[in-house]
Amino acid sequence: MFVKSMISPFSFYKLSVAGTFVRSCRSISITSSSASHARWAAATCATARHRRPNCIEEVYTTLTWTRALSAIEARQNLPRVFQQQRNYTSTTDRIGTSDLLGANTMNGSNKKARIETSGDGDAAKFEEVYHTLVNEIITEDEANPEIADAAKRFRKMLDYNVPHGKRNRGLTVINAFRHLAQPDQLTDDNVLKAMVMGWCVEWLQAYFLIADDIMDQSKTRRGQPCWFRQPDIGMDAINDSFYVEACIYKFLKRHIRGEPYYADVLELFHETTYQTVVGQSLDLITSPESNRDLNRFTQQRYDAIVKWKTAFYSFYLPVALAMYMVGIENEESHRNAKTILLTMGHFFQVQDDYLDCYGDPSVIGKIGTDIEENKCGWLVVQALQRVTPQQRLIIEENYGFDDASKVSKIKELYRELDITSVYKAYEEKSYQDLMQLIENHSGSLPKEMFVAYAKRIYKRQK
Repeated sequence: MFVKSMISPFSFYKLSVAGTFVRSCRSISITSSSASHARWAAATCATARHRRPNCIEEVYTTLTWTRALSAIEARQNLPRVFQQQRNYTSTTDRIGTSDLLGANTMNGSNKKARIETSGDGDAAKFEEVYHTLVNEIITEDEANPEIADAAKRFRKMLDYNVPHGKRNRGLTVINAFRHLAQPDQLTDDNVLKAMVMGWCVEWLQAYFLIADDIMDQSKTRRGQPCWFRQPDIGMDAINDSFYVEACIYKFLKRHIRGEPYYADVLELFHETTYQTVVGQSLDLITSPESNRDLNRFTQQRYDAIVKWKTAFYSFYLPVALAMYMVGIENEESHRNAKTILLTMGHFFQVQDDYLDCYGDPSVIGKIGTDIEENKCGWLVVQALQRVTPQQRLIIEENYGFDDASKVSKIKELYRELDITSVYKAYEEKSYQDLMQLIENHSGSLPKEMFVAYAKRIYKRQK
Protein backbone atom coordinates (compact mmCIF):
# COMPACT_ATOMS: atom_id res chain seq x y z
CA MET A 1 0.00 0.00 0.00
CA PHE A 2 1.34 3.42 -0.91
CA VAL A 3 2.37 5.90 1.78
CA LYS A 4 -0.04 8.44 0.25
CA SER A 5 -3.03 6.22 0.91
CA MET A 6 -1.90 5.27 4.40
CA ILE A 7 -0.94 8.65 5.87
CA SER A 8 -2.62 11.96 5.15
CA PRO A 9 -0.54 15.08 4.43
CA PHE A 10 -1.59 16.54 7.77
CA SER A 11 -0.41 13.40 9.54
CA PHE A 12 2.88 13.67 7.65
CA TYR A 13 3.22 17.20 8.97
CA LYS A 14 2.60 16.13 12.53
CA LEU A 15 5.15 13.34 12.24
CA SER A 16 7.70 15.79 10.89
CA VAL A 17 7.21 18.22 13.75
CA ALA A 18 7.52 15.37 16.22
CA GLY A 19 10.80 14.35 14.62
CA THR A 20 9.55 10.83 13.95
CA PHE A 21 8.98 10.94 10.21
CA VAL A 22 12.05 8.91 9.29
CA ARG A 23 11.46 6.25 11.90
CA SER A 24 7.79 5.96 10.96
CA CYS A 25 8.58 5.53 7.29
CA ARG A 26 11.15 2.85 8.06
CA SER A 27 8.38 0.67 9.46
CA ILE A 28 6.50 0.90 6.15
CA SER A 29 7.39 -1.10 3.07
CA ILE A 30 8.44 1.77 0.80
CA THR A 31 8.67 1.30 -2.95
CA SER A 32 9.96 3.69 -5.55
CA SER A 33 6.42 4.64 -6.52
CA SER A 34 5.46 5.31 -2.92
CA ALA A 35 8.50 7.59 -2.63
CA SER A 36 6.88 9.94 -5.12
CA HIS A 37 3.74 9.94 -2.97
CA ALA A 38 5.84 10.77 0.06
CA ARG A 39 7.30 13.70 -1.85
CA TRP A 40 3.81 14.70 -2.93
CA ALA A 41 2.75 14.86 0.72
CA ALA A 42 5.85 16.86 1.59
CA ALA A 43 5.26 19.30 -1.24
CA THR A 44 1.60 19.70 -0.23
CA CYS A 45 2.54 20.57 3.34
CA ALA A 46 5.40 22.84 2.26
CA THR A 47 3.08 24.76 -0.08
CA ALA A 48 0.53 25.26 2.67
CA ARG A 49 3.19 26.47 5.05
CA HIS A 50 4.47 29.06 2.58
CA ARG A 51 1.28 31.04 3.09
CA ARG A 52 3.05 32.60 6.08
CA PRO A 53 6.59 33.09 4.77
CA ASN A 54 7.64 35.39 7.59
CA CYS A 55 7.55 32.66 10.19
CA ILE A 56 11.06 31.29 10.66
CA GLU A 57 9.73 28.26 12.50
CA GLU A 58 7.66 27.31 9.46
CA VAL A 59 10.67 27.59 7.18
CA TYR A 60 12.51 25.25 9.53
CA THR A 61 9.61 22.77 9.33
CA THR A 62 9.88 22.81 5.54
CA LEU A 63 13.59 22.06 5.81
CA THR A 64 12.74 19.10 8.02
CA TRP A 65 10.91 17.54 5.06
CA THR A 66 14.04 17.67 2.96
CA ARG A 67 16.04 15.98 5.69
CA ALA A 68 13.44 13.29 6.24
CA LEU A 69 13.15 12.44 2.55
CA SER A 70 16.92 12.23 2.15
CA ALA A 71 17.05 9.73 5.02
CA ILE A 72 14.32 7.61 3.41
CA GLU A 73 16.17 7.63 0.11
CA ALA A 74 19.40 6.59 1.81
CA ARG A 75 17.70 3.60 3.46
CA GLN A 76 15.72 2.48 0.45
CA ASN A 77 18.05 3.62 -2.39
CA LEU A 78 15.06 5.24 -4.09
CA PRO A 79 15.27 7.18 -7.37
CA ARG A 80 15.70 10.95 -6.91
CA VAL A 81 12.91 12.48 -8.97
CA PHE A 82 14.05 16.02 -8.28
CA GLN A 83 17.76 15.36 -8.74
CA GLN A 84 19.48 16.90 -11.72
CA GLN A 85 21.31 14.17 -13.62
CA ARG A 86 25.06 14.50 -13.23
CA ASN A 87 28.10 12.53 -14.16
CA TYR A 88 29.69 12.20 -10.75
CA THR A 89 32.82 10.60 -12.16
CA SER A 90 33.84 13.61 -14.25
CA THR A 91 36.95 15.47 -13.18
CA THR A 92 35.12 18.80 -13.08
CA ASP A 93 32.23 17.58 -10.94
CA ARG A 94 33.92 15.67 -8.15
CA ILE A 95 37.10 16.08 -6.17
CA GLY A 96 39.96 14.12 -7.70
CA THR A 97 41.83 12.13 -5.08
CA SER A 98 45.01 12.03 -7.14
CA ASP A 99 45.06 15.83 -7.37
CA LEU A 100 44.43 16.52 -3.69
CA LEU A 101 46.11 13.66 -1.88
CA GLY A 102 49.01 12.98 -4.21
CA ALA A 103 49.03 9.27 -3.48
CA ASN A 104 51.26 6.86 -5.40
CA THR A 105 49.44 4.61 -7.80
CA MET A 106 49.02 0.95 -7.06
CA ASN A 107 48.08 -1.35 -9.92
CA GLY A 108 47.38 1.70 -12.04
CA SER A 109 44.78 3.15 -9.65
CA ASN A 110 45.08 5.99 -7.15
CA LYS A 111 41.81 5.02 -5.50
CA LYS A 112 43.29 2.11 -3.55
CA ALA A 113 46.63 3.72 -2.80
CA ARG A 114 47.78 3.23 0.79
CA ILE A 115 48.09 6.44 2.83
CA GLU A 116 50.68 6.98 5.53
CA THR A 117 48.99 6.69 8.93
CA SER A 118 50.84 9.64 10.46
CA GLY A 119 48.50 12.21 8.92
CA ASP A 120 51.37 14.58 8.08
CA GLY A 121 50.05 17.28 5.81
CA ASP A 122 46.38 16.68 6.61
CA ALA A 123 45.80 20.34 7.52
CA ALA A 124 47.14 21.59 4.17
CA LYS A 125 45.15 19.00 2.23
CA PHE A 126 42.09 19.85 4.29
CA GLU A 127 42.46 23.47 3.18
CA GLU A 128 42.56 22.40 -0.45
CA VAL A 129 39.43 20.31 -0.05
CA TYR A 130 37.54 23.35 1.26
CA HIS A 131 38.25 25.37 -1.88
CA THR A 132 37.36 22.44 -4.10
CA LEU A 133 34.06 21.88 -2.32
CA VAL A 134 33.11 25.54 -2.66
CA ASN A 135 34.02 25.56 -6.35
CA GLU A 136 32.14 22.32 -6.84
CA ILE A 137 28.84 23.68 -5.57
CA ILE A 138 29.12 27.34 -6.59
CA THR A 139 30.48 26.87 -10.12
CA GLU A 140 27.60 24.60 -10.93
CA ASP A 141 25.06 27.19 -9.76
CA GLU A 142 26.88 30.09 -11.39
CA ALA A 143 26.41 28.30 -14.72
CA ASN A 144 22.65 28.53 -14.25
CA PRO A 145 21.62 32.08 -15.30
CA GLU A 146 18.50 31.91 -13.13
CA ILE A 147 20.46 31.61 -9.90
CA ALA A 148 23.91 32.91 -10.83
CA ASP A 149 23.51 36.09 -8.75
CA ALA A 150 22.65 34.08 -5.64
CA ALA A 151 25.59 31.75 -6.26
CA LYS A 152 28.04 34.68 -6.39
CA ARG A 153 26.66 36.00 -3.11
CA PHE A 154 26.90 32.57 -1.50
CA ARG A 155 30.54 32.18 -2.52
CA LYS A 156 31.39 35.40 -0.66
CA MET A 157 29.28 34.34 2.32
CA LEU A 158 30.90 30.89 2.58
CA ASP A 159 34.42 32.30 2.39
CA TYR A 160 33.56 34.77 5.16
CA ASN A 161 31.96 32.30 7.55
CA VAL A 162 33.23 28.75 7.06
CA PRO A 163 37.04 28.43 6.86
CA HIS A 164 38.35 30.83 9.52
CA GLY A 165 37.93 28.79 12.71
CA LYS A 166 40.46 26.51 14.39
CA ARG A 167 39.03 23.58 12.38
CA ASN A 168 39.47 21.23 15.32
CA ARG A 169 36.11 19.57 14.69
CA GLY A 170 36.76 18.89 11.03
CA LEU A 171 40.31 17.69 11.49
CA THR A 172 39.15 15.41 14.31
CA VAL A 173 37.12 13.40 11.78
CA ILE A 174 40.30 12.67 9.82
CA ASN A 175 42.40 12.06 12.92
CA ALA A 176 39.81 9.70 14.40
CA PHE A 177 39.57 7.84 11.10
CA ARG A 178 43.33 7.29 11.11
CA HIS A 179 43.16 5.99 14.68
CA LEU A 180 40.26 3.64 14.00
CA ALA A 181 40.80 2.40 10.45
CA GLN A 182 42.27 -0.96 9.55
CA PRO A 183 45.32 -0.85 7.23
CA ASP A 184 43.27 -1.78 4.16
CA GLN A 185 40.83 1.05 4.91
CA LEU A 186 43.51 3.75 4.88
CA THR A 187 43.16 4.56 1.19
CA ASP A 188 43.36 7.97 -0.41
CA ASP A 189 39.68 7.72 -1.37
CA ASN A 190 38.64 7.06 2.23
CA VAL A 191 40.83 9.83 3.62
CA LEU A 192 39.23 12.17 1.11
CA LYS A 193 35.76 11.11 2.27
CA ALA A 194 36.84 11.77 5.87
CA MET A 195 37.96 15.26 4.82
CA VAL A 196 34.64 15.94 3.08
CA MET A 197 32.75 14.88 6.21
CA GLY A 198 35.16 16.95 8.30
CA TRP A 199 34.21 19.99 6.28
CA CYS A 200 30.54 19.07 6.68
CA VAL A 201 31.09 19.37 10.44
CA GLU A 202 32.73 22.76 9.90
CA TRP A 203 29.80 23.81 7.69
CA LEU A 204 27.43 22.75 10.48
CA GLN A 205 29.42 24.84 12.93
CA ALA A 206 29.21 27.86 10.63
CA TYR A 207 25.44 27.39 10.28
CA PHE A 208 25.03 27.41 14.06
CA LEU A 209 27.33 30.40 14.57
CA ILE A 210 25.69 32.64 11.97
CA ALA A 211 22.32 32.07 13.62
CA ASP A 212 23.69 32.22 17.17
CA ASP A 213 25.37 35.58 16.55
CA ILE A 214 22.06 37.03 15.38
CA MET A 215 20.17 35.71 18.40
CA ASP A 216 22.85 36.93 20.80
CA GLN A 217 23.46 40.19 18.89
CA SER A 218 27.17 39.42 19.08
CA LYS A 219 29.76 41.85 17.78
CA THR A 220 32.66 39.79 16.49
CA ARG A 221 33.34 36.22 15.45
CA ARG A 222 36.72 34.73 14.58
CA GLY A 223 38.45 38.08 14.64
CA GLN A 224 36.03 39.90 12.33
CA PRO A 225 32.59 41.50 12.61
CA CYS A 226 29.74 38.99 12.71
CA TRP A 227 28.31 38.29 9.26
CA PHE A 228 24.94 39.89 9.98
CA ARG A 229 26.74 43.11 10.93
CA GLN A 230 28.30 43.42 7.48
CA PRO A 231 26.89 46.25 5.30
CA ASP A 232 23.79 45.22 3.36
CA ILE A 233 23.55 41.84 5.14
CA GLY A 234 21.48 42.24 8.32
CA MET A 235 18.70 39.68 8.68
CA ASP A 236 19.46 38.24 5.24
CA ALA A 237 22.01 36.25 7.23
CA ILE A 238 19.15 34.03 8.42
CA ASN A 239 18.68 32.68 4.91
CA ASP A 240 22.45 32.44 4.52
CA SER A 241 22.56 30.13 7.53
CA PHE A 242 19.93 27.91 5.90
CA TYR A 243 22.07 27.72 2.78
CA VAL A 244 25.16 26.72 4.77
CA GLU A 245 23.27 23.81 6.31
CA ALA A 246 21.78 22.76 2.96
CA CYS A 247 25.28 22.45 1.49
CA ILE A 248 26.08 19.69 3.95
CA TYR A 249 23.57 17.30 2.43
CA LYS A 250 24.62 18.11 -1.12
CA PHE A 251 28.22 17.24 -0.26
CA LEU A 252 27.26 14.03 1.51
CA LYS A 253 25.01 12.96 -1.34
CA ARG A 254 27.70 13.63 -3.91
CA HIS A 255 30.65 12.05 -2.12
CA ILE A 256 29.43 9.21 0.09
CA ARG A 257 26.03 8.27 -1.31
CA GLY A 258 27.31 4.89 -2.44
CA GLU A 259 28.88 3.97 0.91
CA PRO A 260 27.22 1.53 3.34
CA TYR A 261 27.45 4.12 6.13
CA TYR A 262 25.62 6.86 4.18
CA ALA A 263 22.31 6.46 6.03
CA ASP A 264 24.05 6.39 9.43
CA VAL A 265 25.90 9.59 8.58
CA LEU A 266 22.72 11.33 7.43
CA GLU A 267 20.88 10.33 10.59
CA LEU A 268 23.81 11.42 12.74
CA PHE A 269 23.86 14.90 11.19
CA HIS A 270 20.08 15.24 11.54
CA GLU A 271 20.11 14.04 15.15
CA THR A 272 23.05 16.28 16.06
CA THR A 273 21.35 19.31 14.53
CA TYR A 274 18.23 18.52 16.54
CA GLN A 275 20.24 18.17 19.75
CA THR A 276 22.03 21.47 19.19
CA VAL A 277 18.80 23.32 18.43
CA VAL A 278 17.36 21.97 21.69
CA GLY A 279 20.47 23.16 23.53
CA GLN A 280 20.21 26.58 21.96
CA SER A 281 16.60 26.79 23.08
CA LEU A 282 17.61 25.94 26.65
CA ASP A 283 20.22 28.68 26.48
CA LEU A 284 17.75 31.26 25.18
CA ILE A 285 14.93 30.53 27.64
CA THR A 286 17.34 30.45 30.57
CA SER A 287 18.93 33.80 29.76
CA PRO A 288 16.33 36.16 28.30
CA GLU A 289 17.64 39.71 28.46
CA SER A 290 14.15 41.06 29.07
CA ASN A 291 13.46 38.82 32.06
CA ARG A 292 16.54 38.29 34.19
CA ASP A 293 16.13 35.65 36.88
CA LEU A 294 19.24 34.35 38.61
CA ASN A 295 17.27 31.44 40.06
CA ARG A 296 17.44 29.82 36.61
CA PHE A 297 21.25 29.80 36.75
CA THR A 298 21.74 26.42 38.38
CA GLN A 299 24.52 23.91 37.87
CA GLN A 300 22.00 21.40 36.54
CA ARG A 301 20.69 23.81 33.90
CA TYR A 302 24.21 24.85 32.91
CA ASP A 303 25.25 21.22 32.46
CA ALA A 304 22.21 20.55 30.26
CA ILE A 305 22.89 23.57 28.04
CA VAL A 306 26.51 22.56 27.54
CA LYS A 307 25.67 18.94 26.75
CA TRP A 308 22.97 19.70 24.21
CA LYS A 309 24.26 22.92 22.66
CA THR A 310 27.98 22.15 22.43
CA ALA A 311 29.18 18.68 23.38
CA PHE A 312 27.18 16.57 20.93
CA TYR A 313 28.22 18.42 17.79
CA SER A 314 31.70 19.52 18.86
CA PHE A 315 32.99 16.25 20.32
CA TYR A 316 30.79 13.23 19.70
CA LEU A 317 29.84 14.00 16.08
CA PRO A 318 33.37 14.05 14.58
CA VAL A 319 34.43 10.79 16.23
CA ALA A 320 31.11 9.05 15.55
CA LEU A 321 31.45 9.87 11.84
CA ALA A 322 34.84 8.16 11.76
CA MET A 323 33.43 5.19 13.69
CA TYR A 324 30.69 4.69 11.11
CA MET A 325 33.23 5.03 8.30
CA VAL A 326 35.26 2.07 9.58
CA GLY A 327 32.18 -0.02 10.34
CA ILE A 328 31.86 0.48 14.12
CA GLU A 329 28.11 0.45 14.60
CA ASN A 330 27.55 -1.40 17.88
CA GLU A 331 25.77 0.52 20.60
CA GLU A 332 28.30 -0.25 23.31
CA SER A 333 31.19 1.37 21.44
CA HIS A 334 29.14 4.45 20.62
CA ARG A 335 27.89 4.65 24.19
CA ASN A 336 31.47 4.49 25.51
CA ALA A 337 32.63 7.13 23.05
CA LYS A 338 29.71 9.37 23.95
CA THR A 339 30.40 9.04 27.70
CA ILE A 340 33.97 10.21 27.22
CA LEU A 341 33.36 12.84 24.58
CA LEU A 342 30.39 14.54 26.23
CA THR A 343 32.47 14.91 29.39
CA MET A 344 35.28 16.33 27.28
CA GLY A 345 32.76 18.72 25.71
CA HIS A 346 31.74 19.96 29.15
CA PHE A 347 35.39 20.55 30.03
CA PHE A 348 35.83 22.48 26.76
CA GLN A 349 32.80 24.72 27.35
CA VAL A 350 33.89 25.66 30.87
CA GLN A 351 37.20 26.72 29.35
CA ASP A 352 35.30 28.71 26.73
CA ASP A 353 33.28 30.50 29.41
CA TYR A 354 36.45 31.39 31.29
CA LEU A 355 38.14 32.69 28.14
CA ASP A 356 35.04 34.75 27.29
CA CYS A 357 35.76 36.78 30.41
CA TYR A 358 39.54 36.57 30.73
CA GLY A 359 40.84 35.65 27.28
CA ASP A 360 42.65 38.04 24.96
CA PRO A 361 40.23 38.98 22.12
CA SER A 362 43.13 39.04 19.66
CA VAL A 363 43.87 35.42 20.58
CA ILE A 364 40.40 33.92 21.02
CA GLY A 365 39.04 35.77 17.98
CA LYS A 366 36.05 37.43 19.59
CA ILE A 367 35.04 39.98 22.19
CA GLY A 368 33.51 38.18 25.15
CA THR A 369 29.95 39.28 25.87
CA ASP A 370 28.55 36.60 28.18
CA ILE A 371 28.03 39.10 31.00
CA GLU A 372 26.25 41.64 28.79
CA GLU A 373 24.09 38.91 27.20
CA ASN A 374 22.91 37.54 30.56
CA LYS A 375 24.37 34.12 29.76
CA CYS A 376 24.04 31.19 32.12
CA GLY A 377 27.80 30.69 32.07
CA TRP A 378 30.09 28.70 34.33
CA LEU A 379 31.58 31.78 36.01
CA VAL A 380 28.29 33.27 37.16
CA VAL A 381 26.98 29.86 38.26
CA GLN A 382 30.10 29.39 40.41
CA ALA A 383 29.80 32.92 41.75
CA LEU A 384 26.17 32.39 42.76
CA GLN A 385 27.21 29.34 44.77
CA ARG A 386 29.67 31.43 46.79
CA VAL A 387 28.14 34.89 47.24
CA THR A 388 26.81 36.54 50.34
CA PRO A 389 23.35 38.13 50.12
CA GLN A 390 25.00 41.50 49.55
CA GLN A 391 27.18 40.14 46.77
CA ARG A 392 24.21 38.45 45.14
CA LEU A 393 22.53 41.84 45.00
CA ILE A 394 25.52 43.14 42.99
CA ILE A 395 24.93 40.39 40.43
CA GLU A 396 21.21 41.09 40.30
CA GLU A 397 21.80 44.79 39.69
CA ASN A 398 24.61 44.48 37.14
CA TYR A 399 24.55 41.15 35.32
CA GLY A 400 22.94 41.08 31.90
CA PHE A 401 23.36 44.74 30.96
CA ASP A 402 25.29 46.10 27.98
CA ASP A 403 26.92 48.70 30.13
CA ALA A 404 30.69 48.84 30.61
CA SER A 405 30.46 50.08 34.21
CA LYS A 406 28.10 47.24 35.18
CA VAL A 407 30.34 44.67 33.46
CA SER A 408 33.29 46.01 35.45
CA LYS A 409 31.38 45.52 38.71
CA ILE A 410 30.70 41.89 37.84
CA LYS A 411 34.36 41.28 36.99
CA GLU A 412 35.40 42.97 40.23
CA LEU A 413 33.08 40.62 42.14
CA TYR A 414 34.68 37.67 40.35
CA ARG A 415 38.05 38.89 41.60
CA GLU A 416 36.73 39.16 45.15
CA LEU A 417 35.45 35.59 44.94
CA ASP A 418 38.74 34.47 43.34
CA ILE A 419 36.89 32.74 40.52
CA THR A 420 40.19 32.35 38.65
CA SER A 421 41.50 30.01 41.36
CA VAL A 422 38.21 28.15 41.36
CA TYR A 423 38.58 27.66 37.61
CA LYS A 424 42.18 26.46 37.78
CA ALA A 425 41.29 23.94 40.48
CA TYR A 426 38.38 22.75 38.35
CA GLU A 427 40.61 22.45 35.29
CA GLU A 428 43.13 20.24 37.05
CA LYS A 429 40.57 17.98 38.71
CA SER A 430 38.46 17.65 35.58
CA TYR A 431 41.46 16.70 33.48
CA GLN A 432 42.43 13.95 35.92
CA ASP A 433 38.83 12.74 36.07
CA LEU A 434 38.74 12.70 32.28
CA MET A 435 41.89 10.56 32.13
CA GLN A 436 40.27 8.08 34.52
CA LEU A 437 37.09 8.09 32.46
CA ILE A 438 39.11 7.24 29.35
CA GLU A 439 40.77 4.40 31.21
CA ASN A 440 37.44 2.97 32.34
CA HIS A 441 35.23 3.53 29.29
CA SER A 442 37.33 3.36 26.14
CA GLY A 443 36.55 -0.35 25.81
CA SER A 444 37.64 -1.62 22.39
CA LEU A 445 38.30 1.93 21.17
CA PRO A 446 41.91 3.21 21.24
CA LYS A 447 42.65 5.04 24.48
CA GLU A 448 45.41 7.04 22.85
CA MET A 449 42.88 8.70 20.57
CA PHE A 450 40.86 10.11 23.47
CA VAL A 451 44.00 11.03 25.43
CA ALA A 452 45.30 12.99 22.44
CA TYR A 453 42.06 14.96 22.22
CA ALA A 454 42.09 15.73 25.94
CA LYS A 455 45.69 16.94 25.81
CA ARG A 456 44.87 19.14 22.85
CA ILE A 457 42.35 21.19 24.83
CA TYR A 458 44.04 21.04 28.25
CA LYS A 459 45.10 24.55 29.35
CA ARG A 460 44.17 25.97 25.96
CA GLN A 461 44.27 29.74 25.50
CA LYS A 462 41.91 30.01 22.52
